[in-house]
Amino acid sequence: MRRLEGRVALVTGAASGIGRATARRLAEEGAAVLLTDVDEALGATTTAELAQTGARVEFLRHDVTSEGDWEAAVAHAVEAFGGLDVLVNNAGMGDLATIEETSLEDWQRTVAVDQTGVFLGMRTAAPHLKASAHGSVVNISSIFGTSGGFGTSPAYHAAKGAVRTLTKNVALHWAGEGVRVNSIHPGFIDTPILDSARGTPFEQVMVDLTPMGRLGRPEEVAAGVAYLASDDAAFVTGLELYIDGGYIAR
Repeated sequence: MRRLEGRVALVTGAASGIGRATARRLAEEGAAVLLTDVDEALGATTTAELAQTGARVEFLRHDVTSEGDWEAAVAHAVEAFGGLDVLVNNAGMGDLATIEETSLEDWQRTVAVDQTGVFLGMRTAAPHLKASAHGSVVNISSIFGTSGGFGTSPAYHAAKGAVRTLTKNVALHWAGEGVRVNSIHPGFIDTPILDSARGTPFEQVMVDLTPMGRLGRPEEVAAGVAYLASDDAAFVTGLELYIDGGYIAR
């Protein structure tokens, strides 16, 4: 079933990992997809691979901290595909520094990407989402937007926690305007961002902390995005969807 037939989606951070899997799943569901990322080479490669499947996809370099880049990305989606129905704010970054080790520059950069980028995306896309009969925003937060994690990565936790409550705020604001806004909170997902942990004790720690006993797959998060983007979730807004193998339930 192609639940997103005829709709247009914009997915940030779409060159790899969860963003890549999400772009693929939304295209499989029938959507035309604008993939955006700061990694032009990998983004172009990912988009070309999807195009070979017959998907309607395009790629644009996009720094989510830039107001101008957001205006260009939304305009590109509208011009290329005729509108914008689904916005997936997936682009993100983080580190494992402690509060003492986190510089002001590092803090501001993480907050700019993980939090301000989400704000800019929703604000810029607002007119087009409201004009759609199926407007949907899916903000990718994290289990660490709710829990304290390992006591490291304070900027990441702060930004992802802000995304969690910002989602609810905008969901209430747009509830009567036909635009749904929800957040997804992935647990430990097997993406390239974990490459440095392969074969280390930290990889086993992540598995041990997950009640289901394994890392998640990007496709499992993408399935949640597709649900929230579709009319199957027509009465769902302000939701926190945890795709974490039971981590938050502990």
